[in-house]
Amino acid sequence: MNDKTSAELAKTFEPAGIEAKWYAHWESNGLFRPERPDAAPYTIVNPPPNVTGSLHIGHALDNTLQDVVIRYERLKGKDALWVVGTDHAGIATQMVVERQMEARQDKRTNYTREQFVDKVWEWKHESGGTITGQLRRLGCSMDWSREQFTMDPHFTRAVVKVFVDLYNQGLIYRDKRLVNWDPKLKTAISDLEVETRETQGGFWHFKYPLADGVKRDDGLDYIEVATTRPETMLADMAVAVHPEDERYKSVIGKEILQPLTGRRFKVVADEHADPELGSGAVKITPGHDFNDFEVGKRAGIKPADMLNMFDAEAKVVQTADGLVPAEFVGLDRFDARKLVVEQMKEAGFLIPHVTKDKEGNEVQHDAEPRTIQTPFGDRGGVVIEPWLTDQWYVDAETLAKAPMEAVRSGAIEIVPKTWEKTFFNWMENIQPWCVSRQLWWGHRIPAWYGSDGQCYVAETEEEAQAKAGAGVTLERDSDVLDTWFSSALWPFATLGWPDEDAPLLKKHYPNDLLVSGFDILFFWDARMAMQGLHFMKEVPWKKLYLHGLVRAADGAKMSKSKGNVVDPLGLIDKYGADALRFFMCAMESQGRDVKMDEKRVEGYRNFATKLWNAARFCQSNGITGSTSVAAPAATSAVNKWIIGEVVETVAALDQAMADLRFDAAANTVYHFVWDQFCDWYIELIKGNFDPETKAVAGWVLDQILVMLHPFMPFVTEELWHALGKRDGELIVAAWPKPEAEVDAAAKREVEWLIALVSNLRTAKNELGIAPGAKLDAYLPEPSALTRSIIEANPAAIERLARLNGIRFESAPVGAAMQVGAGDANIVVPLEGVIDIAAEKARLEKALAASQKEAMSLEGRLGNPSFVEKAKPEAVEKARADHAMHAAEAERLAAALQRLG
Repeated sequence: MNDKTSAELAKTFEPAGIEAKWYAHWESNGLFRPERPDAAPYTIVNPPPNVTGSLHIGHALDNTLQDVVIRYERLKGKDALWVVGTDHAGIATQMVVERQMEARQDKRTNYTREQFVDKVWEWKHESGGTITGQLRRLGCSMDWSREQFTMDPHFTRAVVKVFVDLYNQGLIYRDKRLVNWDPKLKTAISDLEVETRETQGGFWHFKYPLADGVKRDDGLDYIEVATTRPETMLADMAVAVHPEDERYKSVIGKEILQPLTGRRFKVVADEHADPELGSGAVKITPGHDFNDFEVGKRAGIKPADMLNMFDAEAKVVQTADGLVPAEFVGLDRFDARKLVVEQMKEAGFLIPHVTKDKEGNEVQHDAEPRTIQTPFGDRGGVVIEPWLTDQWYVDAETLAKAPMEAVRSGAIEIVPKTWEKTFFNWMENIQPWCVSRQLWWGHRIPAWYGSDGQCYVAETEEEAQAKAGAGVTLERDSDVLDTWFSSALWPFATLGWPDEDAPLLKKHYPNDLLVSGFDILFFWDARMAMQGLHFMKEVPWKKLYLHGLVRAADGAKMSKSKGNVVDPLGLIDKYGADALRFFMCAMESQGRDVKMDEKRVEGYRNFATKLWNAARFCQSNGITGSTSVAAPAATSAVNKWIIGEVVETVAALDQAMADLRFDAAANTVYHFVWDQFCDWYIELIKGNFDPETKAVAGWVLDQILVMLHPFMPFVTEELWHALGKRDGELIVAAWPKPEAEVDAAAKREVEWLIALVSNLRTAKNELGIAPGAKLDAYLPEPSALTRSIIEANPAAIERLARLNGIRFESAPVGAAMQVGAGDANIVVPLEGVIDIAAEKARLEKALAASQKEAMSLEGRLGNPSFVEKAKPEAVEKARADHAMHAAEAERLAAALQRLG
């Protein structure tokens, strides 16, 4: 298609065919990464979407922004590499495959681990990667020839090496700690994968009797404890009181006799117990509560000795001391809760919650109703259980030091800067990172347990066996690594590491930019910074751009349950990828969420159509593509002016892109195309297509196509080829270098004409004068500059302003309107043009109505009870209506003033 000659453009712009044609052409011709061995590198990596995923509106925003940047840098001549790939998504993928098995009355455990993993690979080859086709629909110019997958052999090699190296450096270790356990998925999950929801529950109060007839100073022989999880008392190991709480000082160190289990344990002093909260005493179950775990350790209970009362499905099991009553063993945790309350009540150890009915009579309840912040697994969807298990941990605190220093020193720039505080807050308080998962799909942990009781970590089983020695039999750890562990290596493992001489690694690490949703700042971004700095001794990327979420039109978060999810592919089908992309950029204002607005997407489809029609107009008047990157010579003011506007637009666009102000970049090019080029330049040159004007118009249209290409790649590539024979595709064209100056005199002259025409059209509209009506105009004492502009542009003034020239004399006596342009105040007589009295009456009536409506709305908005109690959308509508009526009143008052 390089030598494709121009073809007449169709009357209507139809995106679908254009998009399919050009994407296939770009990809098949290797144009997403043209051969530029000597060019400066520019590198970004995409946040690898789950192999199970499909394109959602957040992906559309994230990938559009990345594509705008990479297309811009490619046009600037860089060796632009956009690394693309998918994540194996351990939990998500295993869930998908297991659900498919369930539908066939089959299950994972009917197979060996190897057989099941083979089935997952089958699924991946047949159904995985739907999203990669959808990213193509969006126009993403990724280097598909090097598409990555986090389970590819070269990537797995990198993951194993990182684990082994960190282990050997003492930065990965195995420990018995509490984890967030998902009883449905039967795996540990990270804090970041836990979502807290409000649930309605109870707060039960119980008596825990002191053992051996001991009594408190106040004579009571028990301590009152309260809990939202009564079932956990089956594994209680202490009761904690504050060391300074006078009520309990006498019984610290004494023993409790737990009523259900008969277990004896001590009253311990710990500041975790708040004397002001409830009874001031807290039952301690260190094997099933994160706070209790720490209290237990402070009380001298080793994690290995902490009691566990649940299995992997959160069903009750016998504890190590054998004291759980037989009727509880095997019960689901919530059934066990009911039975615990029932038995404690029967034995007289439940302290009822007392309320009063309408008549004032006391009513007893088993529990005090409470709204409880309850942890749920974001994928399994069930309540998470703190569970004491042996897991692998990364010393995140040590690894976090280098990224924090990189951000402080400016080696990593976070944009917007406001996210730095959040970044530091998390990194400074970071906890050990649990990286083991109890799954079959994923990177298996390279650790082997020997018959000698030792653990051997090595890159291969042969190496582990060599370490263990002959006669020691090995069994491999059954766990896999957290998906985020492998994706943390994405900026360098995708480029060939651990081969440190890999050409791509040498040239493209560190990456230049990472574009990411703020919601994965800790899941992914911070962990890439940790691993990149640790293994490469350099930052993974120089700049981190964090964008917001795409929300529904009313600002609500999108969710399937609310039914307000927007399908980006549906929008592409309806309006074209270019329109959706431009919407995303125009609405992306640093640090703010994007509100979905389909009308604006439609508006940008209209913008593409406007450009299409302008190109058709140019084509029909013999204007073709330019052969010059520099601006052609120009003598007329209008041509000098439009060249100057290109110069200013390119500069503003470059600045916006340097600042990652996508909204400013999109709006800069939008206003230049719509306002300066389509609305004014084309109007001003109509009927005057001399060789100079054709050359300038063709050149300006080319600059538009290049500047707009990163945002709207499809329509611009189509127009680029339609306007003439080209040496190459637009995707690899040169970024504008006008090599011209802004001509101040030409700018003044054309802006004067634009002001005259605009103000006259507004005045006509205000006074109900037909747009095409030709009027007389007078300017008695023009300045020399204004006179010269008027004398140089009689045809434009007559054609565009619809004036019978402008006479340099006083206007006849009578009603007239005044129109400003530059330093001129032009008088336009109205006698015989409109019925002055009737027009005044009409305007006065409309003004009174608008003022009345504005005042009424002002009163309503000034009423605190309306603003505070009304629905937010009602208040917002009232504000919008008030602004509209106030503006209308102002317009009508100005129109009346024109009439004198």
